[in-house]
Amino acid sequence: MLDNFPRPPFPEQQQPYPGLASRMDPVPDHGEESYRGSHRLEGKKALITGGDSGIGRAVAIAFAREGADVAISYLSEEEDAADVKKVIEAEGRTCVLLPGDIASPEHCRGLIARTVEAFGRIDVLVNNAAHQSYFESLEEIPDEEWETTMAVNISAMFYLTKAAVPHMQPGASIINTASKQADEPSPELLAYAVTKGAIQNFSAGLAQLLAKKGIRVNTVAPGPVWTPLGPASLPVSNVVEFGKQVPFGRPAQPRELAPPYVMLASDEASYISGATIAVTGGKPVM
Repeated sequence: MLDNFPRPPFPEQQQPYPGLASRMDPVPDHGEESYRGSHRLEGKKALITGGDSGIGRAVAIAFAREGADVAISYLSEEEDAADVKKVIEAEGRTCVLLPGDIASPEHCRGLIARTVEAFGRIDVLVNNAAHQSYFESLEEIPDEEWETTMAVNISAMFYLTKAAVPHMQPGASIINTASKQADEPSPELLAYAVTKGAIQNFSAGLAQLLAKKGIRVNTVAPGPVWTPLGPASLPVSNVVEFGKQVPFGRPAQPRELAPPYVMLASDEASYISGATIAVTGGKPVM
């Protein structure tokens, strides 16, 4: 097991939501210097939500180094988005930046339209963007917070997928980011955990619904990952000890999540649909 990744305790830190990777300590490793491609996605066209930082950024970099052109959806983090665009274009691939709030159904449909306009089709859709907030009691959760979490984490997945499928050919792949929270919900992350359970169910049903079209649907369920979502949404004490609870004793770096997305997007996964790949640092997911 590689053991040269950062481990808790981490420096005390917090950021305004949604946070920037460049302001984290340590700065997350998205594979900028380490990921090596092998032409597994040559010529494919992908749309990744939340592709500016964290898991989405690592997946975007890996896809580009495997030969794909990538459209990146993100909320408003222009600095992070510009950084990942530079990395992708340095590989000779096309990167389209698509800012905006996927809580809006119209924006979701617009994302698909703009991706198709740029690439002509969609071979891979990665529904990865997520909203998360921390509340210690049910009474503290505002109605607006609950509705935003549902809109960003699960409703957007429906709108994006529905709009994308007509532009996908047999062999295309949809990959949805769930979480270990689907099986082990933290009470302080109630709304987030509910959506992650819904994503598992949505993906399982969708895989069966789209099988006749030759479109595969799978889920990746991460454990703790060192991304801006932590310092932007969790108490300082949780960030300091982030990832300590899993058997590996540390959070994943985003680059460690990229390989399963690459595999599921590739033609090598031609018989894999309806699956969930857990990437949890040794913590079983049932």
